[in-house]
Order: sequence, then structure tokens, then C-alpha cells
Amino acid sequence: MVITPDEIIIWQEGAISLNATILLTWLVMALLVGGSWLITRRLTTEMRLPRGQNLLETAVEILRNQIRDVSDQNPDRYLPFVGTLFIFIAASNLLGMVPGLRPPTGSLSTTAALAICVFIAVPIYGIAQQGLGGYLRQYLQPSPFMLPFNIIGEFSRTLALAVRLFGNIMSGTMIVGILLAIVPLFFPVIMEAFGLLTGLIQAYIFAILSMVYIASATRIQAEKQSTKGNKPHG
Repeated sequence: MVITPDEIIIWQEGAISLNATILLTWLVMALLVGGSWLITRRLTTEMRLPRGQNLLETAVEILRNQIRDVSDQNPDRYLPFVGTLFIFIAASNLLGMVPGLRPPTGSLSTTAALAICVFIAVPIYGIAQQGLGGYLRQYLQPSPFMLPFNIIGEFSRTLALAVRLFGNIMSGTMIVGILLAIVPLFFPVIMEAFGLLTGLIQAYIFAILSMVYIASATRIQAEKQSTKGNKPHG
């Protein structure tokens, strides 16, 4: 049984190889770019919106509300990054519902790359919001003795992001394959619905956890600014 799409070699020439993970990732990116072009080429402000635009605006509004609830900040700053994570992971997970294809998120290399993007984004947003000194001071809270533990925590949560997504998608794919082999006439429809729900939930969890980590790096300064803005003027 093939556990990960990394094991499926499409083309190889010496030490250079093209596996299913890379090919399917390119396919997802091509589908997202093509879908974005089709939906946004005829945007309108009329009361009656095209289905594609209506679906896109609904998804964007839901993401904005979720980001606002998690961070208690203006979501527009974080929407491009968090929204891209959600859409890419959701599309990748749903690709596994197509017969003969495997979700690229079933590869640890893909989930690790996504987790590294979050690992890099957290200090970028934190420094942009608080400045370099303000961001680095967080690692000394509540006392300087917590510095090594806070640093370990940064790496451990990145590892947890990658392993959680990989494990859930990989195990889900294996379970579906086993059930379809045992009862091929009854389970396909149920498993397709289950795969759709699971894929969206995993994308949502990854995106929300990413926003939680970003919010933890930016919320202190945002709270200070909010407190200053709420002080009574004498």
C-alpha cells in the first residue's frame, strides 16, 4: 500500500526525479490560478452576483470574521496569508476525492513546507507590529529563564502543525482505501462525503492555528494601542 505520494515516481533521470507530490502540488496551483481568473474576470457590484463571485465573497467574509475573532484586530492585514493557506490546503485535500489522485498534503514534505511558512510569517508579523525589540522581549516573558523554553515552543508548534495535518490526511486516505476494498459497493458515497468534510475541517484547523500563533505575536502591541485609544482625555 502506498502511504504517501512521495513514493509514486512519475519520472526519473539519474538523481533527479519527479514524484506525485510535486506534480499534484503543481496541479492544485494551476487549478487555483485558473479558478481565480475565471471568477474574478467579470466582477460586478450589481445586486445579482455570479455564482462564483458570490461563493468567493462568502468565503472571504467568513475568513475575515474568523481572523477578527481570533486576533481581535483588523483582519485585512492577515487575510492574504491565512486565506491562501486555507484555500490551498482545502483544494489539496479535496483533490484526494478524485479517483486515482492523492492529496499532496498526504506528504510530510508538503505539510512541513506549509508549517515553515507559518514559522517565518509569525516573526514577520510580530516585528511589523511591535518592532524587533518588542517582539524579542516576548521570549523573555514571564522571566528571562523562560527563553530556552519559549524558543523550543516555537519549533515544537511548527512540528506539530506539520505532523498533525500529514497524519490526519494520510490516515484518512488509508482508511478510505481499506473500506473501499472491503465493501466497494456501499461505502464510496459515504466516504466521498466524509472526505469532503474532513478535508475542509483540516484546512480550517491549520489556518486557525496559524492565525492563533500570529495573533500571539501581535496582540500585545494591539492591546497597548487599544488601551491608549480608550484612555479618557483630560
